[in-house]
Amino acid sequence: MQRRRLAEQEGESVSCYCRVDGGLKTVVNARKFVPGARLCMQPDVKPNKRKSRSSRKERCRTQAPLLPGLPDDLAISCLMRVSRAEHPNLRLVCRKWSRLLSGNYYYSLRKKCGMEEEWVYVFKRDRDQKLSWHAFDPVHQLWRSLPPVPPEYSEAVGFGCAVLSGCSLYLFGGKNPVRGSMRHVVYYSTRTNKWHRAPDMLRKRHLFGSCVINNCLYVAGGECEGTQRTLRSAEVYNPNRNRWSCITEMNTGMVPFTGVVYDGKWFLKGLDSHRQVVSEVYLPTSNTWSTTGNALVAALRNPTISFNGRLYSADCRDACKLRVYDGDIGLWTRFMDSRRHLGSSRAFEAVALVSLNGKICVIRNNMGMTLVDVCDPTKVIEMESARVWETFARKGHQHRSLMANLWSAIAGRNLKAHIIHCQVLQA
Repeated sequence: MQRRRLAEQEGESVSCYCRVDGGLKTVVNARKFVPGARLCMQPDVKPNKRKSRSSRKERCRTQAPLLPGLPDDLAISCLMRVSRAEHPNLRLVCRKWSRLLSGNYYYSLRKKCGMEEEWVYVFKRDRDQKLSWHAFDPVHQLWRSLPPVPPEYSEAVGFGCAVLSGCSLYLFGGKNPVRGSMRHVVYYSTRTNKWHRAPDMLRKRHLFGSCVINNCLYVAGGECEGTQRTLRSAEVYNPNRNRWSCITEMNTGMVPFTGVVYDGKWFLKGLDSHRQVVSEVYLPTSNTWSTTGNALVAALRNPTISFNGRLYSADCRDACKLRVYDGDIGLWTRFMDSRRHLGSSRAFEAVALVSLNGKICVIRNNMGMTLVDVCDPTKVIEMESARVWETFARKGHQHRSLMANLWSAIAGRNLKAHIIHCQVLQA
């Protein structure tokens, strides 16, 4: 009886361990922290009880704001106005900022408010056949650093490159010196600034054709090791379902060397197994292939782009002249002449036409770029930017000197690196 009274007196002076510190997870730690502590005798206090959703919401309410003194919605409104070039630095401020800038909500707001920025991404193969890639920031006219290309693509050839959802750049297929033909697929996200894996293609292939229609990636033809080298098979990747599916095979096996999407159709031109030029057109709505030989496909040889519902193509090697396809009469007509020929050397050869900030951007092998406003044929803007090789044609010079012509010829002969893919990504 006397012991019981002593225990009750001690109990009044000894604190309950579950109230000592919420960070202590075990009875042992609590007893070490408060010697002589006893089990909690209060029925409404349960130290091991899981936190309810309401307590989690309460904890979220008490978390530090994105910006001190501002509600989070106003803080996001401020952060979304920060230049894209500073986004990597914003991610380093705190975890909350990093989560915000890695999610879809932040970038959907930038797109909705017209604040998203477009950068040009260029894949280049150097003299040692190594693959590198670079991002050009048109706002600051600087080349930005990027995470390395996945190792399986550092020496791969004949792979495809495409952009889905405006912010994800996919590399798929190709031929690796060690692994041979691949069906490997990876993608780079501008929102995370990282490379990620995607489902493999259904068939190994390299040197194939690819395009994007309605945000779905189509792949057709190409080659693969084995008895049937030239492929007829085709497939499509739907990012919403995150899977590849077979589509109707082409009528003829083909190794495409050019292609374009126009009027909802995919036009392909290439070589068959006998190295004869063949061309086909694919209609996604009916999932059918048919042979074609119209003027649109017959003239496909230089970089081409479908822009604002019209089809534009380079009319010379350095793309100083553009032509447009007139669907009403089925002919190509000359559309724009910059009146400034850069030369026929490989350094100034146009490798791609891409859409950049509402204009057509001509990208050349020496990493030089020219913006053309097709809404106003008299306006041609040359972007002087940092380049891997020096560009000798400078802004404002309508005529090049004899020395400039000489240097351009030398640069063209000594150019060991070349561009293989160009894309534009938004963020």
